[in-house]
Amino acid sequence: STAAFAHPESKVAIRRRNAPRLSRSLSTQLIAPAFPDITIMPEYRRTFIPGGSYFLTLTTYNRTPLFQSPENISRLRTAIKTVKLEMPFDIVGAVTLPDHLHFIWTLPPDDERYSIRVGRLKALFTRLLPTNQRQATILPKSRRERRERGVWQRRFWEHTLRDEDDMQRHLDYIHYNPVKHGYVRCPHLWQSASFHQWVKNGGYSSNWCCTCEERRPKIPDFTDIGRSVGEL
Repeated sequence: STAAFAHPESKVAIRRRNAPRLSRSLSTQLIAPAFPDITIMPEYRRTFIPGGSYFLTLTTYNRTPLFQSPENISRLRTAIKTVKLEMPFDIVGAVTLPDHLHFIWTLPPDDERYSIRVGRLKALFTRLLPTNQRQATILPKSRRERRERGVWQRRFWEHTLRDEDDMQRHLDYIHYNPVKHGYVRCPHLWQSASFHQWVKNGGYSSNWCCTCEERRPKIPDFTDIGRSVGEL
């Protein structure tokens, strides 16, 4: 597919809601970077595989801010490591927001099983949660009948990246997302993102889209991407 779609959740279920605002001190403290040891590929233009790279969005149930907790970010890292060991793939870009995640994954040649990996990641993370965080206070009857937990939205968003430019735009979207949602003023202030590894490896300048010191950067237009993943 070359267009983002809800897989397998409805657009209504994943529609953007008002994000919980974090204090400035807390927002710069989502301390433990979620992705300090992932494979970052600054030369992704050489490794781009048509049909093998995917932009993914996973959202918590009812936009619960699970990842506001450093402990849950650590649990997420553990789940990701396990999935990568079981079914290898590269993470090209990633960001953790309190209530949702964005990834770019590149799978091995002739492997399109991103959906299986996402399902496994969700299941592993859920198992690692303390019991009191696994169940929403009120669950719809359909979820109760299926014995589903109140941790994740049932579906997720996927967009198959078409070419190098498409990957770059979605990578920029990932790294600008904390600013878009109002958690920080500049991408470099958000720790739980792959932006810092990309800067370290020369893929971005540290002041990309930075407004510090009265800078006025040109912000890319992400309207089409935001609309496709329900974030307008």
